[in-house]
This record gives sequence, C-alpha cells and structure tokens, in this order.
Amino acid sequence: MQLENNLIIRESKLSKVKRLFTRKRNLNRSIWGDLGLLILLAAFGFFSAYPLIMTASNAFKPLDELFLFPPRLLPRNLTLGNFKDLFELIGNSWVPFSRYFFNTIFITVLGTAGHVIFASMCAYPLAKYKFPGKTVLFTLVVYSLMFTPYVTNIPNYIIITRLGLIDTVWAIVLPAIGSSLGLYLMKQFMEQIPDDLIESAKIDGASEYRIYWQIVMPLVKPAWVTLIILLFQRLWTNTGGTFIFSEEKKPLSYALTQIAQGSIERAGTIAAVSFIMMIVPVTFFIVSQSKVLETFSTSGMK
Repeated sequence: MQLENNLIIRESKLSKVKRLFTRKRNLNRSIWGDLGLLILLAAFGFFSAYPLIMTASNAFKPLDELFLFPPRLLPRNLTLGNFKDLFELIGNSWVPFSRYFFNTIFITVLGTAGHVIFASMCAYPLAKYKFPGKTVLFTLVVYSLMFTPYVTNIPNYIIITRLGLIDTVWAIVLPAIGSSLGLYLMKQFMEQIPDDLIESAKIDGASEYRIYWQIVMPLVKPAWVTLIILLFQRLWTNTGGTFIFSEEKKPLSYALTQIAQGSIERAGTIAAVSFIMMIVPVTFFIVSQSKVLETFSTSGMK
C-alpha cells in the first residue's frame, strides 16, 4: 500500500513537471525551432556584446598586442601595466584624483535625483488633473524632444551665462534636471494608473503628497528606474568642457581624457580609461535591466 502511494505521488509530480514544460513551450514550434531561435539570439547577443568585450580585453593587453592586425579578441599575455601607468599619471596631477571623483559623483547623483523628482512631480498633475493650458504644455514638451543637444547647446549656454553659473557644477546639473524626456515618460506611465485608485486614496484621507509618494511612484517604478539609468550614463561621461574651466571643478571623465591624450605610447592608458568609463554604467544597467525591459514592454501598450 505504501509503495502504491509513493508511485502515485511520483507520477503526479512528473505530470506537474510535464505540464509546466508544455506551458513554457510554444505548441506551434518544434524543438529544432527552439534550438534555431536560441542560436540566432545567441549570435545577435554576441554581436551586440562584441564592442564591450573588445574594450575590456584591450585594457589588459600589452602595448604590442594593441597594434596587431587583425586584432585579437582576447589577450595572450594579460597585464595590469595599463592601469599602473594610468594611476601613476593620476598621481602626478596637481589636483587630487579624489577631487575629480567627488565632482563626478556630485554631478551624477544630484542631476539624476533632481531630474527624477521634478519630472515625476510635474508629470503627476499633467496625467491626472485637468486645468487650463494642459494640452499646450504637454505639446511643448513633446516638441522639445525633437531638438537634439547640438541644437540646444547655444541657448543653454546663453541661459547659464545670464544666470551666472558658468564655471560651476550647476551648469551641468540644472540642464539635466530640466530635461523633458523624463517628464514625457513619467506622464505616459502615470496615465495608466486607474483614477479609481487615486479617488479611493482621497476618500481614505490621503493627501496629494502621500498619494504621489506612496501610491503613484511605486506603480511607475520601471519608468523612473529607466530614467536613472539613462541620465546616469549621460552625466557619468559628461566632461563639462563647455561650462567648467577650473581644474579643481572638472569631472572625472575630463581628467581621464586629458591624461590619456598624448603620444602613441599611451595607447594602453587610453584602453584602461575606456574600460573604467564603461564598466560603471554597464554594471548599473545590468543590475537594473529587468526594469528597463518592463518599461519598453509597457510603453507599447495602451
């Protein structure tokens, strides 16, 4: 009797596993179709990741391997000499390396956080309230997305100059906070939140700030995580060369670029600089990629 019960339990478990497997598979596609799709996706994935792999590989190549043609994907003789040379050049700079690093962290964190907060606060009334001029305001926001940074550089410089913010980190932070991309994206996401949910919170006595912070913001988390990734990458690589002239106020990307410039002997240093500037935003993206994919999938839904 015990043996029969064990067999019945085992068969039930096997049937559950089979049902889960059949649910995951597409009934219109065979095993060979799945295998072919996997190979195709792997090929496209390797093609997309090839520049990142090459950049990381060049940072650990000796100088003689950097000039080989055709170039090798992986180094034969791993070396840390490129990073050693870079740190020696940084150590010889009259401005401490920690100062460059602090400027970059200050610009990146303040610009990213300010953009997410102000964009979401402006998007909330645009998405959930009716007031005069709402359509005109949102139309201007949409039109502003048509202009590339190259078009707006001169107007931005004139405004920053008249505000007296030249040669300060605020010349980079304020334009980042006022970017229209976040406002547009957050507004589109907030429109998908049911109005009944907000009305129920008001009936329960929740204030507008509490509704915005504890109800709306958690529901649009994929949107603001995506904004953080996009703006973080842009600010992390910003050199500030147009607005900042004092050496002690320049960000890390400018300092590394200046250090890497020189003779052909600094090719290894340039490779190390490229790797350092790439690894931080790539790592940040990998950690948060699930939210980015959720944003892209949701943005195509009505």
